[in-house]
Amino acid sequence: MPTPSMEDYIEQIYNLIDKKGYARVSDIAEALMVHPSSVTKMVQKLDKDEYVVYEKYRGFVLTEKGKKVGERLVFRHELLEEFLKIIGVDDENIYADVEGIEHHLSWNSIDRIGDLVTYFKASDSRVDELKQVQLTNKD
Repeated sequence: MPTPSMEDYIEQIYNLIDKKGYARVSDIAEALMVHPSSVTKMVQKLDKDEYVVYEKYRGFVLTEKGKKVGERLVFRHELLEEFLKIIGVDDENIYADVEGIEHHLSWNSIDRIGDLVTYFKASDSRVDELKQVQLTNKD
């Protein structure tokens, strides 16, 4: 089970590989706002735990285990963003809020949030009703 810090790295590596076809230490360091040496240490740890295959001076790739975890982490992040949008959280707060809560929710909670997102997306009237409740509660 990866730690929250490991999850951040796996998610970032997954996203970079998905977008660019590769992930470099410098790209990860920039995205996570950490020193390249910190990235190298974490990549070595991820290699030890079989999330990546790392070869000194040659780079690294996600293992099947790493890809599966990365995919799940990206799903969690996107689901939470979608949920916060549906419930009316201001756009400028969404990213920071997701970053703040994503590691603190169980996968059971994530699945139930997924159920709520599915419920609200099934009918526009449900989102409209929620907005009416929010307007009523502003007073």
